[in-house]
Amino acid sequence: MLSYRHAFHAGNHADVLKHLVEVQILDYLGQKGAFWYIDTHAGAGAYSLTEGYATKTAEYVDGVARLWQRDDAPELVQRYLAVVRGMNEDGELRHYPGSPWFAAEVMDSSNKLRLFELHPSDFELLSHCFADAGRRVKVEKANGFEGIKSILPPPPRRALTLIDPPYEDKGDYQHVVRAMKEALKRFATGTYAIWYPLLQRKEVGDMLRELRKLPCHSWLDVTLTVRKPSADGFGMHGTGMFVVNPPWTLKRELESVLPWLKDVLAIDAGAGFSLDFQENGHQKN
Repeated sequence: MLSYRHAFHAGNHADVLKHLVEVQILDYLGQKGAFWYIDTHAGAGAYSLTEGYATKTAEYVDGVARLWQRDDAPELVQRYLAVVRGMNEDGELRHYPGSPWFAAEVMDSSNKLRLFELHPSDFELLSHCFADAGRRVKVEKANGFEGIKSILPPPPRRALTLIDPPYEDKGDYQHVVRAMKEALKRFATGTYAIWYPLLQRKEVGDMLRELRKLPCHSWLDVTLTVRKPSADGFGMHGTGMFVVNPPWTLKRELESVLPWLKDVLAIDAGAGFSLDFQENGHQKN
């Protein structure tokens, strides 16, 4: 499906959690030597919050905008906001970076990015966004679920692969599971971060049960809920990140930030969070 445009949702609570996790993983990998960043659904790369699609829903108002002027943010949130502020140097929140932009800013300039985007308009925007990046960044107009097969394992044998489909097509839930099974056969030691929406939809739970069975050393599953599920069953009431082979520091970092994040982003009394972790077959909450 090519109707989805992430610009409608840029900077919302889901982006906040996703990019906090992404930044922490990238910082950790950067301490250990060369690695690649791979993005299966890279989007446009950067988004305006003051014109175009984002103004129609203004989801960033209950997302990054709530963090923007806080002076009590935990260290991980400050690190995340530093990248956003780098795109808004005059101090006004007008633009929001996409996942590839976060990666390019956080990673050492010698490390490479491989970005897949199938939507023709977003592909053009993404290509323009990284037009001056040279050989460091390669943008491909392709289905990322298929594209990653050709580059795993990457030459450094270290990588973060972000899997972030729109899930407008219900088939995406099983596409994620199949892609992960295939990816782990090719590159069992890689780190994979899978974003997913919290919806009142059976497919979400089915996908998570399958992901928790993957043959990997460890996984971490974090969720952030900002409101009660709606009475009519529609809409996203929260978001999650499922990380395969996470850095050992990620659980500790999230434990320190989730209570603060829940309080700041809460829309109603239904706000909350969860953090599950399994290593070598032993689950810990």
